[in-house]
Amino acid sequence: MSPKTLHPLARRLMKGVIVLELLGVFGAYGLFHMMNNNQDFRSTMNRRCPSILEVYYQSNEWAGVYGIRERDHEAWASKQD
Repeated sequence: MSPKTLHPLARRLMKGVIVLELLGVFGAYGLFHMMNNNQDFRSTMNRRCPSILEVYYQSNEWAGVYGIRERDHEAWASKQD
């Protein structure tokens, strides 16, 4: 008898890793899309996970899109008054 190979197991694990990576990429895109289109969602993210919102602001600034942070802070300050 020949020993069993790990080839099918390795293939199954690799498919699982690829699926997890694709879910992560689409999840990150979905989160970016919601933050990009909804200022109220950004306010929620500011309360719950400010570090994620900071990454959003920095990625936009690196892409050359400025002023989102300032507009958000102005809008949130006017809602508190």
